[in-house]
Amino acid sequence: MNTAQNSYVVFKDVQKSYDGETLVVKNLNIAVAQGEFLTMLGPSGSGKTTTLLMLAGFEVPTHGEIALDGQPINNMPPHKRNIGMVFQNYALFPHMTVEENLAFPLQVRKIGKAEIETRIGRALDMVQLGQYGKRRPGQLSGGQQQRVAVARALVFDPKLVLMDEPLGALDKQLREQMQFEIKHLHERLGITIVYVTHDQSEALTMSNRIAVFNDGIIQQLSTPDELYERPQNAFVAQFIGENNRIKGTVKSMNGGTCDVEIEGGSTVRATAVNVAGVGALTTLSLRPERVKINPANGSVPNVFGAKVEELIYLGDHIRTRVSVCGHDDFVIKLPNSAGRSQFEPGSAISVGWRVEDCRALDAH
Repeated sequence: MNTAQNSYVVFKDVQKSYDGETLVVKNLNIAVAQGEFLTMLGPSGSGKTTTLLMLAGFEVPTHGEIALDGQPINNMPPHKRNIGMVFQNYALFPHMTVEENLAFPLQVRKIGKAEIETRIGRALDMVQLGQYGKRRPGQLSGGQQQRVAVARALVFDPKLVLMDEPLGALDKQLREQMQFEIKHLHERLGITIVYVTHDQSEALTMSNRIAVFNDGIIQQLSTPDELYERPQNAFVAQFIGENNRIKGTVKSMNGGTCDVEIEGGSTVRATAVNVAGVGALTTLSLRPERVKINPANGSVPNVFGAKVEELIYLGDHIRTRVSVCGHDDFVIKLPNSAGRSQFEPGSAISVGWRVEDCRALDAH
């Protein structure tokens, strides 16, 4: 975890309320390193955009302090913060050409004409729009407009760029292409980016670290692989990636593992991550790709009889829905490798998994 001392952006005990009663952001502490790509991820209303707006200066914290490069900025107006911003709706000036849009933040900063031309050329080349400087936003596609918005946020060499759902209006293919373009720009320029999205695959693709928000609180702040492989609570397990949930009661604890009794009286051995102790309710979390079908005898400790309900062909894998342990919506992802024998709906099979792939979390 970055310490506040060497961090570029620091939120210390920050709270935000719009009505003086309900806290939209509750006691937020984050430290973002210089050059980091941090994504704030969460459902609508979780506090992520409010956090971004406080950093930009469009909202003021009700409590706590925000610092940028060691300087408190709570009372600093947005234009003094030297922060680049990219919004979902692009926020380009429709009556100006692309070049005029890019020149605007430079003119505001009293930069000379020759330097402005140089910087505009550089920024447009950066987003592969060198030939489009004389066009107006209305003559560009959505993807091109978004590239212009990114170029405008970068043209004055900010050390920090904030992006609020910048790809939300694009179609899937273009969105994925832009994810990689922004990621590569970040790697090339070494700028600090704080990014807001509710799209978990976007967050996993682009970020160095992800802060998962829910109800105004960061539920977990970790690297993408850590969040996916080792969620610390049931909300994070459910929000990041696909996840099978089985509810049960902790029967015994043994070091880092526990035995959990589930519906029907069966016992599952799991990794104890976030359980209160014996007798506590828990939610078991299990990723679909970690479940084995018809595992060899003795290869995994947790084995249960199951029935195949549905097979959905998805190209690179087959999504197999089975009934097991009292759940008929249990999902297994089978890689579509050559020669894999197919199961028909209605087939009786067994399914199994390792202790380390099954995490006992809170009873959320």
